[in-house]
Amino acid sequence: MVKLLQGKIALVTGGSRGIGKDIVLKFAENGARVISGDLVDPDYTHENVSFIKLNVTDRENIKEVAAKIKEKYGKLDILVNNAGITRDAILQKMKEEDWDLVVDINLKGTYNMTQGLISLLTKSESASIINMASVVGMDGNLGQTNYAATKGGVIAMAKTWAKEFGRKKVRSNAIAPGFIKTSMTHVLPEKVVETVLGNTPLRSMGESEDVANTALFLASDMSKFITGQVIRVDGGLNL
Repeated sequence: MVKLLQGKIALVTGGSRGIGKDIVLKFAENGARVISGDLVDPDYTHENVSFIKLNVTDRENIKEVAAKIKEKYGKLDILVNNAGITRDAILQKMKEEDWDLVVDINLKGTYNMTQGLISLLTKSESASIINMASVVGMDGNLGQTNYAATKGGVIAMAKTWAKEFGRKKVRSNAIAPGFIKTSMTHVLPEKVVETVLGNTPLRSMGESEDVANTALFLASDMSKFITGQVIRVDGGLNL
């Protein structure tokens, strides 16, 4: 079987669970050496995966991680900015600390990671930055002012980096998942689920593997002439 990422070095933030975990395993199964960075301990192992404690809001921590990658591999081929949180509330009831926390992790964390690792990405012959966005960052959503702002921001950063680093053979794209089966969507009220599915032409929720497969495509040379784009993985939501 052809392994699409054979010989590649990848770093995935928020790689211990959920969509991040599936991306890590998908990359590893396709031949990449994957570094999974998270503050949460993983519940899995793989011979091609190493785990590190990583706080995307801690720039000193990121410098240490970058130094270790440089020492061991001398380059980085793939960066997946996946770490993120939600703290939902309608605007009138949103606490400033919840705004700040979501922005600090989702938006500034993506900035911190890419700024801290871009020098290693430019050492690759064909590098890929993948920002995990959301359809909420494109369409907005009730009760998610903070989350929507950050996901719109990571889309804008992906497009900007495509222009800044294309000449250095670094591609930069974003993935915008829709309604995906995760621990977060599992607890949603049945009426909310029914409404979303009613607005989804495929009439189903996506699987985290659907997002992981899209990340694999963007990480591999199958997408070598694609940069500055946002791929929606949403079953046609709100068409």
